[in-house]
Amino acid sequence: MARNREPRFKKCRSLNLNVCGHPKAMKRSVPSQARDRRKLSPYGEQLLEKQRLRGYYEVLEKQFRNYVDKALASPELTGEKLVADLECRLDNMVYRMNFGASIRQARQIVTHGNIWVNGKKVDRPSYALSVGDVVEIRDKSKDVAIYKHNFFEKAIYNLPYIEYDLEGYKAVLVEKPTRENIPIEINDHLVVEYYSSR
Repeated sequence: MARNREPRFKKCRSLNLNVCGHPKAMKRSVPSQARDRRKLSPYGEQLLEKQRLRGYYEVLEKQFRNYVDKALASPELTGEKLVADLECRLDNMVYRMNFGASIRQARQIVTHGNIWVNGKKVDRPSYALSVGDVVEIRDKSKDVAIYKHNFFEKAIYNLPYIEYDLEGYKAVLVEKPTRENIPIEINDHLVVEYYSSR
């Protein structure tokens, strides 16, 4: 399976946006490193937003293009459809549901077979969750200290489209994420323009 091994903090400083969510990611940021500190052409602005959106979800280009093509073919608003589909990836939802402290840790939890969806093991990070899906740590892994710390103590997110069941040690996607509720800073229309012009 192809993986993104690019240094997270370096990428954040280059994009001038904390796409990995770590509180220290931008600590060593200097103006000369950021792409948007110099004047960009319209194409450059579109490319930067595309790279930022990819950075948030840690998706490689080929897979990202598949999400774009699906969104372009949808009757829904392309940008909103694209972001919602990326948001509903299992690895991202494991992160948003506070089982993982980062998108990379969440992906590792999924690929190691520690996640159940509706009572069945799912180890594919790109698996698309639907409204009503219940996500939980498998029984054998529920006592792992780092998972418990992430879910019960660290708890980075509290989002309206996710219901967090602390007693049951699980979370449910209760509604489709809307663009205004998704916690990312992206001009998604620029991403759509980037691919529409190619």
